[in-house]
Amino acid sequence: MKKNSIKNIRVNNEVQKTLSDIIRNDIKDPRVGLMTSVTDVYVAPDLKTCKAYISVLGEADDLNAAVEGLKSAAGYIRRRLASDLNLRHTPEIEFIADDSINYGVRMSKMIDDTMGNDS
Repeated sequence: MKKNSIKNIRVNNEVQKTLSDIIRNDIKDPRVGLMTSVTDVYVAPDLKTCKAYISVLGEADDLNAAVEGLKSAAGYIRRRLASDLNLRHTPEIEFIADDSINYGVRMSKMIDDTMGNDS
């Protein structure tokens, strides 16, 4: 896998920060709750595509609903991203459900339960 350049890392960070602000403040879709966060963003070096990993505190159904809500608002989000950031191209955004936080919580609970049973 190719390493990201410093420019690409900066673009990723700015897009992540701006996407988080747009989702938190501007999206009125009831499927996208207040506990929706952007965990990671990968913008292609040519600035044509962007993968945004979304996490929601709650159930898997809430995560899937939030991703569907963001997909339906992708045009608006892209337009806001273009107005907030000064990039050569505004990337097409692909929202991907990220359940790594819930997975980590489940693993931690399983470890705690196992450790509690041993003593």
